[in-house]
Amino acid sequence: MPILIGSGLGFLQSIPSMKRQLFLFLLLVAGLGLQAQDPVFTQFYAAPLQLNPAFTGTTYAPRIALNYRNQLPSFAGNAYVTYSASFDQFIPNLNSGFGLFVTSDDQGEGLIKTNLLKANYSYQVKVVDDFKLKFGVNAGFTQARYDWDSFIFLDQLDKLTGPVDINGNANPTGENRPAETSRTYFDVGAGILAISPHFYAGFSMGHLTRPNEGLLQINNELTEGLPMIMSLHAGTQITLKEGNNRNPGAFLSPNMLILKQGDFGQINAGAYAGLGYFFLGAWYRHGFANPDAIMALVGYQQGILKIGYSYDFTVSELASANGGGTHEISVIINLEKLPGVQRRMRANRYNDCLQMFR
Repeated sequence: MPILIGSGLGFLQSIPSMKRQLFLFLLLVAGLGLQAQDPVFTQFYAAPLQLNPAFTGTTYAPRIALNYRNQLPSFAGNAYVTYSASFDQFIPNLNSGFGLFVTSDDQGEGLIKTNLLKANYSYQVKVVDDFKLKFGVNAGFTQARYDWDSFIFLDQLDKLTGPVDINGNANPTGENRPAETSRTYFDVGAGILAISPHFYAGFSMGHLTRPNEGLLQINNELTEGLPMIMSLHAGTQITLKEGNNRNPGAFLSPNMLILKQGDFGQINAGAYAGLGYFFLGAWYRHGFANPDAIMALVGYQQGILKIGYSYDFTVSELASANGGGTHEISVIINLEKLPGVQRRMRANRYNDCLQMFR
């Protein structure tokens, strides 16, 4: 998902002739800060703790997930790279899931780096038979760091030579360097998830505390803080072939994801197919204002290890400019797939439609 800069940083554009810099049109109005859009993984099923804290502990045994996303590398090099890692586990005696996830987001090859650490908790309630509700919360700290010396401001731009003079020296700017070039803030999110053997549906909200991540701390009462991100997600699971000890079987999982943050949002719709040891997927992503991308997924799963690769084919106006799309890789280590755990799951009639998340 592209970064969208609001009242504090009004414009962001890649300049091909400059190796690591992005042009930033900075309108540093007193009291107004940076408002960015959260990164979202195409393989949302492989980053469930980020999607909704209620997904914490949706496996019978510990699960580790690793994610990597490189957005529009043909257009901007490594200007938009996101890493994430998570761990979660369900504790049956407590009807609770516990988890932890870290994310590192690099925008502009170091211009803006955001690192976060959050702890997740979920509580499961059995409503009737195999229908369950899970309630989740997360809380943690985020640090945003800005490489101020690499910013290029509007008053530095020359019509002929760009941000430098004829000798290659940087043009001066009238912008004053802030006292601090990093911000650390506390953040909270919450969500709910309904699970049955045939469908799942969830809703989550992030940035409930509306933290201020702006650089300038003047007239803070004028800022609204970081926009809340809301997510609605749902899907079903259709069994194509029952699995056994030798063959994982096959299933199809149509699903949908709707995200909204501030004035921006997207709708993802598609399907995930588990075919024995292989899995495939295809989705279409449409921004609220324009078409965005077609996403394709391929992967392999055997035992406790699951590896997936996806590619976003841009279909918006950026397609002609960037000449490429977005790469994403996920790795999941799910101890639920161990033979002993599988036997306990069958004995307890563990039954739901979340195979694509495992």
